[in-house]
Amino acid sequence: MSDVDPDPEDTPSPALWAERTGSRAYTGRNARGAEVLIGDSKADGVFSPGELLQIALAACSALSADHRLAYGLGDDFEAVVGVSNDKNQDENRYESMTVEIVTDMANLTEEARTKMLERAEIAIEKQCTVGRTLAAGAGHTIVFTDEAAE
Repeated sequence: MSDVDPDPEDTPSPALWAERTGSRAYTGRNARGAEVLIGDSKADGVFSPGELLQIALAACSALSADHRLAYGLGDDFEAVVGVSNDKNQDENRYESMTVEIVTDMANLTEEARTKMLERAEIAIEKQCTVGRTLAAGAGHTIVFTDEAAE
């Protein structure tokens, strides 16, 4: 067995799906056993699809920058990552989203802070698949299949 990862073009996408659990209610799942409750934005205890998109961008950005922040702040640094949007109500879409990574940088010199943030931004630009996908304006396709659900 090789230690080298296979060519990404030859690797199938990991299984992701959502199962209907009620009226406008779904459970999103992946093959690793994770679950997320999805539903209407007015329902309690669920994420709306728009919220999932936003949290995906926030988490992807944070995960991409994490090693750069840990290098500058220490492995046990604390952070909260927020995300907000500017929604075009007439077109029912987001015009833009803003991710804010909040962490204590008080112990860094201005030079160290600047260098760490520059490197974190570069890491996000290179590694955040969600942000890169949004920036590229990825299209999507919907397919309906006629068969009994399992």
